[in-house]
Amino acid sequence: MLKDTEYWLEKIIFNSRWILTPFYLGLVLGIILLFIKFVQKLWYMFSSVFAASVSDVIVDILVLVDIALVASLLLIILFSGYEIFVSKIDTGTHADRPGWMGKVDFSGLKLKVIGAIVAISAIDLLKSFMDISREMSASDEDKLMWKVIIHTTFVVSGLLFALMDKIVGDTKKH
Repeated sequence: MLKDTEYWLEKIIFNSRWILTPFYLGLVLGIILLFIKFVQKLWYMFSSVFAASVSDVIVDILVLVDIALVASLLLIILFSGYEIFVSKIDTGTHADRPGWMGKVDFSGLKLKVIGAIVAISAIDLLKSFMDISREMSASDEDKLMWKVIIHTTFVVSGLLFALMDKIVGDTKKH
């Protein structure tokens, strides 16, 4: 009786991983939404390029890069998270299978996420620097200062994550 209960309990717990599937499908929808915003921004850029300054075009291009990085980050989380927590993705011998698929563990996923966040933050900071005017208000200076502090925090966090992974990787397994 106790063995049967244990068997069914473990079966339910093991199969509960499939509850994560809607989250990953939601990330697919998120990528579609980002694609729509990307196309919308691209259309706006083409329609206003002749009236825009060079710095405006550069900032708009940085927005496109930002959107592409976030979409790529979602894809990495989608593929890796699904394979880590739900089930392996069977692509057979498909020629377009990304080389990192199936090789990113939770630690690697964490580093990829923080790396993408640092890159996104750097792009946002660069956009802010591109928009600096000669006469900045105290409020603008405070916003810029906080963006630099937040970006620095992301960089330091990324370095600490990498250091922790290095230490754990060098530690002998028991």
